[in-house]
Amino acid sequence: MPDTPFRPDAEASRILSAILDSSDDAIISKDLDGVILSWNRGAERLYGYTAAEVVGRPIAVLIPEGQADELASILSRLKAGERVEPCETVRRARDGHLLDVSLSASPIRDAHGHVVGASAIARDITERKRAERTLSLSEMRWHSVVQSAVDGIVVIDERGRIESFNAAAQRLFGYAEADVVGRNVSMLMPAPYRDEHGDYLARYLATAVPRIVGIGREVTGLRRDGTTFPVHLSVGEASVGGERKFTGILHDLSERVRLEERLRASQARWRSIVESAVDGIVVIDAAGCIEAFNRAAEQLFGYAEREVIGRSVNMLMPAPYRDEHDAYLARYLTTGVQKIIGIGREVTGLRRDGTTFPVHLSVGEMSIGGERKFTGILHDLSARTHMEDRLREQTALARLGEMAAVIAHEVKNPLAGVRGAIQVIGGRLPKGSKDAAVVKEIVSRIDALNELMKDLLLFARPPQPRPALVDVVPLVSTTADLLSADPALRGVAVLVEGAVPPISADAELLKIVFLNLLVNGAQAMQGIGTIRVTLTAVDQFCLIAFRDTGPGIPGEVREKMFTPFFTTKARGTGLGLATARRIIEAHLGTITFDCPAEGGTTVTVQLPAATA
Repeated sequence: MPDTPFRPDAEASRILSAILDSSDDAIISKDLDGVILSWNRGAERLYGYTAAEVVGRPIAVLIPEGQADELASILSRLKAGERVEPCETVRRARDGHLLDVSLSASPIRDAHGHVVGASAIARDITERKRAERTLSLSEMRWHSVVQSAVDGIVVIDERGRIESFNAAAQRLFGYAEADVVGRNVSMLMPAPYRDEHGDYLARYLATAVPRIVGIGREVTGLRRDGTTFPVHLSVGEASVGGERKFTGILHDLSERVRLEERLRASQARWRSIVESAVDGIVVIDAAGCIEAFNRAAEQLFGYAEREVIGRSVNMLMPAPYRDEHDAYLARYLTTGVQKIIGIGREVTGLRRDGTTFPVHLSVGEMSIGGERKFTGILHDLSARTHMEDRLREQTALARLGEMAAVIAHEVKNPLAGVRGAIQVIGGRLPKGSKDAAVVKEIVSRIDALNELMKDLLLFARPPQPRPALVDVVPLVSTTADLLSADPALRGVAVLVEGAVPPISADAELLKIVFLNLLVNGAQAMQGIGTIRVTLTAVDQFCLIAFRDTGPGIPGEVREKMFTPFFTTKARGTGLGLATARRIIEAHLGTITFDCPAEGGTTVTVQLPAATA
């Protein structure tokens, strides 16, 4: 039979076109030389060519550069009568952009069974391929983050079987990932925790009552060599494909424990050690934009993840570090000179509410898809810094107290002699002398100095409390009655609300504290208004809150409230609050200030209940 090209008649072409145009897929027919014979509307939508533009042209118009061999192979197979099963390939549209398509082709035979042409069906899978590539990049990014983390990261299923074990976890426990995947996570725990873990996990799955999940606590890890070590474990829960998964972040506390033992041996007064917090993890790109922000970072800084993603990481830094960060990052990317990256150092963080806190920052670098990323691990140092500040403050107060005691003793006795001499002189003045008023004023000033000497001695060497059972309500009420001794404060009412059980305290010393707080509140209200004293029992403590309706305390003053000799009053000594705090701390209590947004000041005294 002669080798003639396939040409359907006009009626067949019309019927075939109507059928093909109803399909969403691109359907093309061509002869054995690859010349396009038919072109449906699906092909027009997919490739951007009309039928008039391509019918009669070679199919190569759709083939991207470098894929001529693929086309030749397909045509060869079709000429041999083979069907081309659906396969994924790339085609070029009219505007030049490339399309991902799923392609299948079949030979067309004449009545005698000879192959005279071919038909091809192409379906657009560009969006699906783009999604697959995006998913692959996302998985690679998170895998890199996990593997570059300083802390161990272990993922288990709801049966407790290990599914993932990062490089840091391998270093911590001494196992390779292949040694642990599929085995129960209890293998990483010493007795008795190993035997308890299965029951705990089952109980959590049944009741959702957490002991570690979502909380974090210090536990003990078991290495491959049988040794144990302290570790802080925080666990997060997620659902993947309908299955519950648990991710544990493990922070090795061995060095911290060794340091604690050395501190206890060398400094007995250090009895409270900074507890390790769950560490924050922040990932940024080479431009400094935040790409990942874990839950611990949210708790540290007060931001939700959605509020920081895409923004510059310098938003988490106070001035001047905020202004310097971009230049430092650019200099590191250019020169490779390190100040933090790969080293770690103590820096300052900025919370959402504007407060700052010290944090240890260690940064690791990685490359994902040719892009440089940086993972920061942040460990909160607030508790440690607070202890150091309090130690310095206590040392300074002790020295200041000793100096004040010396001054008071040196001045008190001569001052008494001066007062006596002035009174003798006053007694010798003639009746009606104009100098009598001057003598009276001198005696008044000497009496004020004597009161200052008393305050100095009380501050310098406050008497040790002589505890007895004290009912707080009548003690506050009788102290409030003393306000009437000052005519300028008689317009202030004191309202006592609530009740607390008796406390073990020195009533006379507490009266000094309560009177100081009541006078301060009354003066803040300029002698008119009501001071509410609210008593509350919380656990084993009694809270006594003094609330006035004055203008509040400015921030710059609030920071110096307990500083000796600091005062905002025209004739104040600046020793009242400093002495009050020393008395309350001698009772193993605390005294704090709060200035609510609605105005006023609340001073809260916390004292242990008698049973404590």
